Amino acid sequence: MSPRLALPPAGSTELHLEGRRLRLTSLDKVLWPATGFTKGRMIEYYVAVADALLPHLAARPLTLGRFPDGVEGPGFAQTECRGRPEWMATKRLRLRSGEVRDFCLIEDAPSLAWAANLGAIELHPYLGAGDEGEEAVLALFDLDPEPDAGPLAAARLALRLRSLLEESGLRSFPKTSGGLGMHVYVPLNLPHPYDAVREFARAAAGRLGGEDPVRIDWRQNHPRRSTIAPYSLRAADRPTVSTPLAWEEVEAAVRDGQPGALRFTADEAIPRLAGGDDPFRPVLELEQRLPPLSA
Repeated sequence: MSPRLALPPAGSTELHLEGRRLRLTSLDKVLWPATGFTKGRMIEYYVAVADALLPHLAARPLTLGRFPDGVEGPGFAQTECRGRPEWMATKRLRLRSGEVRDFCLIEDAPSLAWAANLGAIELHPYLGAGDEGEEAVLALFDLDPEPDAGPLAAARLALRLRSLLEESGLRSFPKTSGGLGMHVYVPLNLPHPYDAVREFARAAAGRLGGEDPVRIDWRQNHPRRSTIAPYSLRAADRPTVSTPLAWEEVEAAVRDGQPGALRFTADEAIPRLAGGDDPFRPVLELEQRLPPLSA
């Protein structure tokens, strides 16, 4: 795990990090009023999880979910990497509208701290490989429960989805959305056409749909859709984190009827990386090829 920062509790400071100099401001600004969680603590969190988070952002254009006045104020999605330091990398990408943006690439801890200092609570990378992000390297299932259903409904469906994928010889990896839902990733790491991946995900969702009060969003498998990164904070009532899980944790939460076991705040997420291992690392390394779904 990355070294822990100890920033001043208030005001501004100059941070020297990995040979870069950053000016951090308004460290005592409260971004989550319900808990008093400040911008300074958010910067400390992101630097603490950088070793696990950064590989999931490397070379991926990033949309910044900025909430400069906190989660109860207005937020906006920043695509153009405005105001970046001269040493920070960018990647040019054409949007579905035809517009071209120079997106931020966050590939080191100083870039991560710079974004957090902007009030960028949420990190949404595009997931495709290739010059234009046109190659799918994973299949993604976004499980979004109805408002009166809750996280256990998403967890039950995630377990059924895992079994369906195993029938096709595929391993999958779950993480919380940071809200009520769950995300299930199927690593490929062998280039697949996005159309084929989207059709596979659509077919799998069709086989599972109708039995749970949960919507399966398979449309996320698109070269111009971004998704909340593992270990990213969320602009929720509390500083919750999109947290990678072991399948055994999902099973235990369902068995014990404990929805709280599927929701982690920043302070709870950091100790999970104390051993230095990222349970989501196989998403970046495991090579699999999508077969047709079995009948």
